[in-house]
Amino acid sequence: MSNLSAPPVPPAETPAAPLPAAPVTKHRTRRDWVFAALVALIGAALLWRTRHLMDGYEAAIGIVCVPLLIWLGWAWTPLQALMLAAALLAWGGIAAYGGDIARASTSFWLKYFLSSQSAILWMCVLFFMSCIFYWIGMAARSSAEVFESLGARLAWVGVALALAGTLLRWHESYLLGVGHVPVSNLYEVFVMFCWMTALLYLHYEAQYATRAMGAFAMLAVSAAAGFLLWYALVRQAGDIQPLIPALQSWWMKLHVPANFIGYGTFALAAMLGFAWLVKSQGQEARLLRLAPVWLFGVALCFVPVAFRAARSSGGAGSSFWLGYTLISAAIIGAIVLGRRRIAARLPAFEVLEDVMYKAIAVGFAFFTIATVLGALWAADAWGSYWSWDPKETWALIVWLNYAAWLHMRLLKGLRGAVAAWWALAGLVITTFAFLGVNMFLSGLHSYGSV
Repeated sequence: MSNLSAPPVPPAETPAAPLPAAPVTKHRTRRDWVFAALVALIGAALLWRTRHLMDGYEAAIGIVCVPLLIWLGWAWTPLQALMLAAALLAWGGIAAYGGDIARASTSFWLKYFLSSQSAILWMCVLFFMSCIFYWIGMAARSSAEVFESLGARLAWVGVALALAGTLLRWHESYLLGVGHVPVSNLYEVFVMFCWMTALLYLHYEAQYATRAMGAFAMLAVSAAAGFLLWYALVRQAGDIQPLIPALQSWWMKLHVPANFIGYGTFALAAMLGFAWLVKSQGQEARLLRLAPVWLFGVALCFVPVAFRAARSSGGAGSSFWLGYTLISAAIIGAIVLGRRRIAARLPAFEVLEDVMYKAIAVGFAFFTIATVLGALWAADAWGSYWSWDPKETWALIVWLNYAAWLHMRLLKGLRGAVAAWWALAGLVITTFAFLGVNMFLSGLHSYGSV
């Protein structure tokens, strides 16, 4: 019951007069203006080079994105280097193609580095390495900051390659004659999930000036990258395909990114909830009482069983999922054995709870927007805002779950183990809404099948 007690009310203070809002261009440095000029120049060049490939709506999106990207770069300075690096990598790939998609298999740079699939595969590798170095920093007795800093840098490079790979995939779709924004299938949205979740974590890492959360946050990103590798290399489902009629809508370009900001933040909150539980039981001597760790391990090891049950195509991917299970078991075992060290290295409970709350709040806002956009899209495509399709029903369950979490947090002071367990349960619900519905149920959204 203590976890649900109302927070103490601070003493009343005389509210200060609100400061007038400063213009967006005020207090800009020379670096900011150089960044703005480069974004405008690169954006104009890319739009001009691809003007014959895009329709008016997509060109308008590109034009609107230029001031939006400038504003984001001004709001968070590290995004400036990220955006310029991704744009330059994408520009190099577009130039290497020279308008000929066949060069993907003949050009050395495209084949191994700068085609969309190569860049995305490198993204997966870098996210794996980032997770490993974060965990080395967690376990290290000395120089922990060096390893964690390396993990953060690798995560940044992975995000840059993901963005470049996404832009290149967009360009490749036009070279194939089926041009569309790359948010239309499971492969493309998993790429989006990976870089969005990593970038959101890096933002909170900078905001709270601690890298100790990275080991847990990057576990979620690495798991998604592992699924992406299976989906692309084992399932051979990473090719660019024409859009089916239901996806030939501009609503998709708004609905899907908003949805995956929600998914990414919910996954991040769940991993921080897991970190909270590990920290709270770090001094527990009896292994049988480490219920959070063991339950999470069982859930991780159950994933391959679920996928093999959903896929009856012989033994495709069996060795991959066996490796996944062994790695998951090794991770859980390492967390159990090193729980005291991990508990000592993790930030304070208040920090974990605050980041968990902020992540869920941001995710809930974007998921709400995505749900409204999805209803508008459904009305445009099927003539009805809501049809109680399994995907829609589970989206509503996800929304209600996090609405209740936020209600209990804001009005009842939800904290501690209850909040952490609830965040983990929310990830299970969200994962089923995202993947489980496609695997085990059928409906109007069956085009997203695993």
